[in-house]
Amino acid sequence: MKMVEEKANLMKCGRCGREFPGEDLIEEVGCLICENCYISSHQRIKVCDPWAVRSKKIHRKRAGLVGAEGLTAVQKKIYDFIVSGGGATREEIAKEFDLPHEELENQFAILRHCELVKGQRRGDGVYIVPFGE
Repeated sequence: MKMVEEKANLMKCGRCGREFPGEDLIEEVGCLICENCYISSHQRIKVCDPWAVRSKKIHRKRAGLVGAEGLTAVQKKIYDFIVSGGGATREEIAKEFDLPHEELENQFAILRHCELVKGQRRGDGVYIVPFGE
């Protein structure tokens, strides 16, 4: 009987849809979400951040990093994918690497701060392209 009672107290996260005990969910803008979704939604790195770009440039110069040197394995794969295709949409990158939206935006922001990629409007949408294009 106790198992049935515990199951009845489970609620779904409004973002990922997984079930959690109601007391483990956090209310945000009228929606109950789990801790993982809450953290991922609040750990966004801003793409357009001049101070982050300046800081990253100074760090990379002092470390002697050029091009894709110093990137994580995921960042390097994303960068190579973008370069090899002459650009890619966010949707294409997300599909290729099975990344959630927030993680994709964080990776793009880091690559942008390194001045390796940028956004570019093309006829059919916005593409992530190598920075020199």
